[in-house]
Amino acid sequence: MSVALMWEARAAEGRGEELLAWVREQDLPARPLRREVLRAPGERVLVITWWDAAYDDPLPELPEPAGGLVARTVHRWRFESVEG
Repeated sequence: MSVALMWEARAAEGRGEELLAWVREQDLPARPLRREVLRAPGERVLVITWWDAAYDDPLPELPEPAGGLVARTVHRWRFESVEG
């Protein structure tokens, strides 16, 4: 089964590039099948990781950034692949 973890944060005012750099520096204790980093207007950063795992398996996730880097709590979602 394939599971995707989504991590989305909005940077504090004027700190979008800093948040993007912080995300790129974060190592996970295990390597996902795929990891993609995206950004959007409003200084938002999205990270999607794909795993070969069951939906409820414990999987490593990015932490909450410290130091006032984000404008609000990070949003996290977990999805499972739906094969036709």
